[in-house]
Amino acid sequence: MATSGTTSFNLNIDDIIQEGYQRCGVRTNSGYDLRSARTSLNLLFAEWGNRGIHLWKVDLNEKALVSGQATYEVASDVSDVLEAFISTTLAASDSSSTQDVSLTKIDRSAYAAIPNKLSTGTPSQYYVDRQTTPKISLYQAPDLNTYTALKYYVLKRIEDAGGYTNDADVAYRFLPCMAAGLGYYLSMKKAPQLVQQNKIIYEDELKRALDEDGQRTSVYISPQSFYPSGV
Repeated sequence: MATSGTTSFNLNIDDIIQEGYQRCGVRTNSGYDLRSARTSLNLLFAEWGNRGIHLWKVDLNEKALVSGQATYEVASDVSDVLEAFISTTLAASDSSSTQDVSLTKIDRSAYAAIPNKLSTGTPSQYYVDRQTTPKISLYQAPDLNTYTALKYYVLKRIEDAGGYTNDADVAYRFLPCMAAGLGYYLSMKKAPQLVQQNKIIYEDELKRALDEDGQRTSVYISPQSFYPSGV
């Protein structure tokens, strides 16, 4: 049996827009329709960012620590910092003797309650201030006695749709979900009678994509509530 021998199928922005309109039973006849669909696609990407589902955009970043400096800016395309740790070396100098120590993530209230945020020592906690340009604040501020680098896993934003000939910045397994999601968004503008139907299809495709996108581990621990006798 002959097969193609290729695994390079992808959709550019124009293909995705055409598919979205077809799911609404509508033909694109104007530049306005194309621009409107591109806006909807970017809003769909923003929705995915709010759901935190784009694991293919996880990336490892690093910064050299500065003695006594507690706060460090991260790139503006970062939507969240997932994990952070301090290290004895930057990645370029990693060796068998490199030592990493995980940091505990704390919320704004816990960070605000720290009385002396600039006391120096070995950092053990970090707080992420999710502004337009996010910042990581460490406690304690590093003294550089042992650990000289901050390494952190970030969740980056999905890139904008951009030009119509661009490929979408989306993993292959999310292509059906993206087409269904755009069809749902466009139906709210062009085919109100199909909104509920397209929403159900989109949520179904999204669930399948999320199930596939999860991390597979050999052990899964599920928390269980315990109620003492008599309660």
